[in-house]
Amino acid sequence: MRWWPWRRFAASPWWRAGAAFAAGALPALAFPAPGLWWFAFVALVPWMLLARSAPTARRAALDGWLGGAGFIVAVHHWLLPSLHVFLLPLAGLLGALWIPWGVLVRRMLAGRPPPARAACSLVVLPSAWLLSELVRSWEGLGGPWGLLGASQWQVPTALRLASVGGVWLVSLLVVALNCGWVLLVCGGRPARAVAVGGATACAVLTGAVWAWAPRPEPYEEIRVALVQPGVVGGADGVERRFAEGERLTLGLAGQRPDLVVWGESSVGADLAARPDLARRLAALSARVGAPLLVNVDARAADRPGIYKSSVLVGPAGPTGDRYDKMRLVPFGEYVPARAVLGWVTSFGKAAGEDRRRGTEQVLMELRGPLAGVRVGPLVCFESAFPDMSRRLVREGAGLLVAQSATSSFQDSWAPAQHASLAALRAAETGRPFVHATLTGVSVVHGPSGERLGAPLGTGDRTAAVYGVPLARGTTLYVRLGDWPVWGALLVLAGVCAAEGARAFRKPAPALPAPPARTARG
Repeated sequence: MRWWPWRRFAASPWWRAGAAFAAGALPALAFPAPGLWWFAFVALVPWMLLARSAPTARRAALDGWLGGAGFIVAVHHWLLPSLHVFLLPLAGLLGALWIPWGVLVRRMLAGRPPPARAACSLVVLPSAWLLSELVRSWEGLGGPWGLLGASQWQVPTALRLASVGGVWLVSLLVVALNCGWVLLVCGGRPARAVAVGGATACAVLTGAVWAWAPRPEPYEEIRVALVQPGVVGGADGVERRFAEGERLTLGLAGQRPDLVVWGESSVGADLAARPDLARRLAALSARVGAPLLVNVDARAADRPGIYKSSVLVGPAGPTGDRYDKMRLVPFGEYVPARAVLGWVTSFGKAAGEDRRRGTEQVLMELRGPLAGVRVGPLVCFESAFPDMSRRLVREGAGLLVAQSATSSFQDSWAPAQHASLAALRAAETGRPFVHATLTGVSVVHGPSGERLGAPLGTGDRTAAVYGVPLARGTTLYVRLGDWPVWGALLVLAGVCAAEGARAFRKPAPALPAPPARTARG
């Protein structure tokens, strides 16, 4: 036989398509729950090796597209109970964001790249990856869930980098190191030298950040209690969940908490429409000696529509501090272009009615012994957005609190993935971050991103008190903002300008010489 069966299979475009999809899915193993954080530094190598070997730029674009779709499916696979087969076209849409990256991988790494091209690849390819992450971070496309840098949430050096350039800087370095591995594997000796130099530069940058980047200065410790009632089902589940939260909170009496935090949707009725619930919460606050930060998911009594709102309640009742969730989960809390996509609600768990949005972020000032301490509330999905926590800290927040509920995805990777974002937001802002959920995982991180105490898992139904250090000072990321993003965009603009200039300078093809004249003319 001229061709062995496996060689026929390898030559098939269907094999290549499947390989690209699978290679794109590999980085998901670096995120919780597998939590193989170290794998992120090599996870892109198979995908990049495939794209660099593409026979044409069109094939490299397809490799980028299919790999991006595989990445989206792997990182968001827990959405299948809600979106069902709709996850696949959604992954196809978002996967297209990696088309430029696939083309650039082939352009920069094909063959034996000379030293100049190899050095450029260590800057250009991470910038192209960051562009894909930036575009899909728009709320309407699903938000910044599964950013590659977020896989490093438990690595202290990565958290220090996040304090300088946010999760974006961590993503840049992770992709650069993957690119270096490809150069070591496939490049010639000059390219390998460039790869070693690039790795050394990354190490020097990390060491400089570790040594000289400003650190938050703890100055006082407060006691924050998290109330996690667990999964409560049944037709009267909303009332039973409230009662369970009430029972657990009563158990905090005598433990001297300074703030008690309930999870998202912990109260199922507007407190203005249900004064009996407001009185019960006020009595709880008086009993434990601390204000309660609860979350209302209900139709508002004083305005049309359903809102998800963080509400602060003291011994005298609601204090008037209220924050309405601004960034909603596509399909989970609203259906984009409902007139066109409303059919999605006929299956899965898409929102039957769109929630309403808040208009501005709010700071809530604690009273009593903690007067002057300001709490910045976020609701669930909003903890994924670096700009929201950064804005709250710029406005004076001393403590960041996210109220969440992931009970729809209780036995999936989602609770652990969501909880891991608290470490990044704390490190980026230099402020402690409290992630309180109804059903787990609930966790508290200190101002450097370090975890405080034991997390409350998805099987826990309890209330726990954490000592949380407040901190002074401002991180470079809070001061400078998303400078790695702007730097990446500048690099890509330079690449586009260079390619345009090269095309402009390319000489026109020579015209064919006229035929020679003969004696007969």
